[in-house]
Amino acid sequence: MKSIALVAHDGKKAELLAWVQQHAAFFQDKQLYATGTTGQQLKATLKLPVHCLASGPLGGDQQIGALIAEQKIDWLVFFWDPLSSQPHDPDVKALIRLAVVWNIPVACNSATADYIVSSSLFSQDYQAAKPDFSAYLNRFSQS
Repeated sequence: MKSIALVAHDGKKAELLAWVQQHAAFFQDKQLYATGTTGQQLKATLKLPVHCLASGPLGGDQQIGALIAEQKIDWLVFFWDPLSSQPHDPDVKALIRLAVVWNIPVACNSATADYIVSSSLFSQDYQAAKPDFSAYLNRFSQS
């Protein structure tokens, strides 16, 4: 079962909820994680279980980042608002950075999310290449 983290800034929550509703059938057999208010709204919209974490500014972004680092998330959907200042902007950047580090798909807008949802790779037993960090880790153990 694929695990998907769904996150949205306040200015993008309505867009994320509309997008999720449009693709409700896709989410039926997925394990869903979300930050605070977004998670509660997703539960109501999809009528599916959602693992709700803390609100983003209160550590939810970091909780999702930890799940990514533990390789428990297969896809990050983060509808972020590039036109609004966010007090937890460093957490947002860290979350997206972790998704890139661990080579999981990231959708920051509905167009990218549509591409991923419609990809035949998502419905297959596709396993993204897991990065090998042994050279990076070994440089510290040789000192």
